[in-house]
Amino acid sequence: MSNGTDAHAPIPTVTSLDEIYDNVETISAQSGRWNNLIDEFEKRFGRKPTHIARAPGRVNLIGEHIDYALFGVLPAAIERDILIAVAPSGTSDSADATKSSGPIQAQNLDERFQPHEFTAERHDETSEWHLPIDKTKLAWGSYVKAGYFGVLNRFFHHTSKELERPQGVDLLVTGSVPSGAGLSSSAAMVVASTLSFLVINDKLHELTKGNLVELTMENEKRVGVNSGGMDQAASVISMTNEALHVTFHPNLHAEAIALPKSTSPDFNPVFVIANSLVVSDKVVSAKTQYNLRVVETLVAARVLGRSLHVQIGPEEKPTLKEILDRWLNVQHGTVLGPDDLKDGLIRLIRETESLKDTLGADDGLTLEGLIHASGLGPREFRDVYLSWIEVDATHFKLYKRAKHVLSEALRVLQFRDICIASTQVAGGESNASADTLERLGTLMNESHLSCAELFECSCPELDELTSVARGAGAYGSRLTGAGWGGCTVSLVSETNVDSFIQKLKEAYTPYRAMDDDQLREVVFATKPGGGACVFKLD
Repeated sequence: MSNGTDAHAPIPTVTSLDEIYDNVETISAQSGRWNNLIDEFEKRFGRKPTHIARAPGRVNLIGEHIDYALFGVLPAAIERDILIAVAPSGTSDSADATKSSGPIQAQNLDERFQPHEFTAERHDETSEWHLPIDKTKLAWGSYVKAGYFGVLNRFFHHTSKELERPQGVDLLVTGSVPSGAGLSSSAAMVVASTLSFLVINDKLHELTKGNLVELTMENEKRVGVNSGGMDQAASVISMTNEALHVTFHPNLHAEAIALPKSTSPDFNPVFVIANSLVVSDKVVSAKTQYNLRVVETLVAARVLGRSLHVQIGPEEKPTLKEILDRWLNVQHGTVLGPDDLKDGLIRLIRETESLKDTLGADDGLTLEGLIHASGLGPREFRDVYLSWIEVDATHFKLYKRAKHVLSEALRVLQFRDICIASTQVAGGESNASADTLERLGTLMNESHLSCAELFECSCPELDELTSVARGAGAYGSRLTGAGWGGCTVSLVSETNVDSFIQKLKEAYTPYRAMDDDQLREVVFATKPGGGACVFKLD
């Protein structure tokens, strides 16, 4: 990972909550939760944990479904998080260190999630670790296994007979990030579990934050979702009170972006997250939703590139960002600056419009038409685009997907520019205004419309909730996360947060019967929080 916001910094180890949370109110609210986790661990395992791994969820402010096309995104960590209390466990004296890991006992404070016990086995012939993960169904233990498997592969891959045995681990999980809500509870779980196994095996010091992002990206793919890296970067690298502009090509890079502020609370922006209460399960529905979009954007890149006479090898599957760079003759390994990237995107969007019929217009292409447009033979096409991922579709909508990705990438850069311009300090005060919020809100609204109509990753409830939010006074509102359910994020004036939430309760039918405690679980204001860390107990 390239140098950027703390990418080369070590993963923090802290010993007090004020190193994690930046105000007394939050510390007070969180301390009971942390103490309860410690006490419950001791009840279940007969000793106190040695560490607690923490990984926050994230909200994507803008830039949906473009990270795996290698375009930049603008997420921020939220205060809600996954906590995993851990301690080394005893190991069996009879176990062969060359053939198996120490035992893992994983439990969850939420009674809906059953305990998991497992060990990893090493194949005699290949010395590779074997730890089955069922990709066909959602199980919280799969994310724990994915984190463990990544640590095993990176640090315990030696074939020597003098083999260090992976330590057995007891762990207890609690989380405040709602699952299936588009706030990346899955990435937070993978990051926290990876940290747990790293610290217990004394490997934490061997990784930087950037290394951890890359490792956890690969770990989550083992669960069956082809993640682009935004979720992990936001969970690991984020800094308090700042969003991240995360870019992925030619290297993963994170740039801190201060969000607009104003001396007047009327123009001080707050982001409010609202859960549609429609569960979005990326793993279960991947072949018709998330993974299908990955394939559609990749094939769109090839078809668009061929039409623009971009050189593409027969076994390559370049992304739309890589096609843009080649079309603009950007030297390999060179970072295209924001202004040049904006100009290039505007040009490529025009070309995409002119190639609308080639890309399948509104109805898309059949598989036969898709193969023909790619310029590959049927076998070659399947080898390149379908052999590594399972999808299910009769038509592939390349034009819509490409237009969304390119226009959304442009909106991210425009959002970034507004934030940078509005947070330039003059005379010691920032200069955010109503115009600042209106411009940001317009980009968010355009993003949601593109997600709904071009990428088709919204749902009726998300469309209703964003509409309700705008009617309740939001400058802008959009789905956040993969979509097909989950949450919206709305830009609201600080002075209007309470009345805004009350208006949502009155207007969105699923909220009407909720009491105040229930409502706080599904609608809450948030500000950018700090990234992942490990808490060391005495």
